[in-house]
Amino acid sequence: MSESIILSIETSCDETAASVIKNGNEIISNEVVTQMMTHKKFGGVVPEVASRQHVEVMTQVIDEALKNANMKIDDIDAIAVTEGPGLIGALLVGVASAKALAFSHQKPLIPVHHIGGHIYANHLVKPLQFPLIALIVSGGHTELIYMKDHLDFEIIGETRDDAVGEAYDKVARTIGLPYPGGPEVDRLAQIGQDTLNFPRVWLEKGSYDFSFSGLKSAVINTLHNKKQKNEEIIKEDVATSFQNSVVEVLVGKTMSAVKEYDVDHLIVAGGVAANKGLRDALELETNKLGIELSIPPLNLCTDNAAMIGSIAHFLYEKKRFSDMKLNGKNSLDLEDFN
Repeated sequence: MSESIILSIETSCDETAASVIKNGNEIISNEVVTQMMTHKKFGGVVPEVASRQHVEVMTQVIDEALKNANMKIDDIDAIAVTEGPGLIGALLVGVASAKALAFSHQKPLIPVHHIGGHIYANHLVKPLQFPLIALIVSGGHTELIYMKDHLDFEIIGETRDDAVGEAYDKVARTIGLPYPGGPEVDRLAQIGQDTLNFPRVWLEKGSYDFSFSGLKSAVINTLHNKKQKNEEIIKEDVATSFQNSVVEVLVGKTMSAVKEYDVDHLIVAGGVAANKGLRDALELETNKLGIELSIPPLNLCTDNAAMIGSIAHFLYEKKRFSDMKLNGKNSLDLEDFN
């Protein structure tokens, strides 16, 4: 295996991040500037605002990553950047910055898939053990992925409508919780009761796809009916009932995939991997089967550049470089990175 020191950049949504990663598994530095408080007043991410704020801090974040790694750009072997998917304006800020650095310092340029990065956040904690199943749960993605080796992605299930994180935010907004809604719903779900019996959407027999649009509508309709009848709405019970439905389906389909594909390693990635209800349920089920469960620490669940640098190491080994025609892509198939 070759060695590498990679400067990585991530700007797919509302975090501006840069990191220096050694050999794909050692974090030398990891800088993240979040825009959460800016977008909170809008109740969600405003793409134009996100792009503008990336521009304002991008150079500073890269400088901080190099400074805290005690390195100069000449010490770097390659520049990696999130190519997509994500908000196109936000992606372009990171891509343009990476291209400028790669061109001016004659460094290889490595394009990275954002979801592939989330998977490899686990590699920063413990080496990936193949074959494995990866459950991706975030604001924009809900997917089950089978991997036989590094950079070998087979999508076996994905959302047909709302991603799980999107459903959390919409339900949170419906019951008057602040943005981002996921952590707030999770917090209330720990103290409420499952009194509303929301539906579990399993789809066709044997399918590993997900659908949360119907569940979201069921929550909204239930609350609307309660308001019309002047019945009390207990936010904690709504949160618990909603989360139990989500977790039961996520865990049920994931464990079925683990058994069918006969894997010994399950990894979870994406912002919703921080959800306590989901973590607890997966720990319980994997312990029953004796399956290895990997979930990154909270700071590596949300968007960061360390995860981009981790997967970039394996792309670097295979010399998967790009020229200066690299562009951001708001939609990008993970399997294209095989």
